[in-house]
Amino acid sequence: MTVDALTDVAGLRVGHATRIGEGWLTGTTVVLAPEGGAVAAVDVRGGGPGTKETDALDPRNLVQKVEAVVLTGGSAYGLDAASGVMAWLEERGRGVRVGPDPAHVVPVVPAACVFDLGRGGEFRARPDAAVGRAAVEAAAGTEPGAPVAEGCVGAGAGAVVGALKGGVGTASTVLDSGITVGALVVCNAAGSALDPETGVLYGELFQGPVEHPAREVHEAARRRLAEADAANRRPTLNTTLAVVATDADLTKAQAQKLAGTAHDGIARALRPVHLLNDGDTVFALATGARPLAPAHPLALNDLLAVGADLVTRAIVRAVRAAVSVDGSGGTWPSYEELYGSR
Repeated sequence: MTVDALTDVAGLRVGHATRIGEGWLTGTTVVLAPEGGAVAAVDVRGGGPGTKETDALDPRNLVQKVEAVVLTGGSAYGLDAASGVMAWLEERGRGVRVGPDPAHVVPVVPAACVFDLGRGGEFRARPDAAVGRAAVEAAAGTEPGAPVAEGCVGAGAGAVVGALKGGVGTASTVLDSGITVGALVVCNAAGSALDPETGVLYGELFQGPVEHPAREVHEAARRRLAEADAANRRPTLNTTLAVVATDADLTKAQAQKLAGTAHDGIARALRPVHLLNDGDTVFALATGARPLAPAHPLALNDLLAVGADLVTRAIVRAVRAAVSVDGSGGTWPSYEELYGSR
């Protein structure tokens, strides 16, 4: 049984730590690999990224596998959440062995952040090592294949998309080969997810026939968004983050290609993307449980194509799962408030 989430890739677990209220609107999301790690890669295309340990994922470099990936709010300050995840992993002897004692390990925990500073009202309310530990403990405490909470949770708590509220979304599928592919996105973009002429989400245009909102609904939504945008008067310093994962046996170079093509999924659902204001970053994970049909040199293509499709679908789910925020840090209506489920 699948749950249409990143956790359909056997061995992967997802945990959120969310801080909302009393000046907070932020959080951290951890993707925890199976013990022994997963092959990992990254592709960064935004002009203003905030990342940690991404150089280690270069296929030319030593590290082959990672134990966890951290997605966090708090801009560069929030990268401290990865320290809490590292400490939790070290306590369990999980990481790159660097000494004669099994406890002598260095957990390699790549991380990336979104900008949400001050959105809850307090600029200094941002994730730290304790929030990171809470997120990895939440991940470890889930059952295998558990559903993943979406919307304003974890790193998506303070996410916005243009003038809309953003959040976390996830999706998965199983290829004809039996290989599973999943994606998880933190949608927090300077660009828009919304076609300004119709009110349709860009990402839904790639999923079949779309029911357009009534004109009067769309016009009312446009007015509401314009009012919210004018009231916020905050810089659009944003970032969309994604983790695309599979149970296929990929090399680091193949995983890096998967991370790169997954950016196409962002470009389909958000316009514009990869701006100087953004830090758009995609991680790829491969657990290696299934062979990639080496007799068929184009077998990787199917995986690459579906990875991008899943990122698009996860962005749609993130926007639809978000709830409106009207607080001291700003006002961001949700898509569902403006347009309903249709």
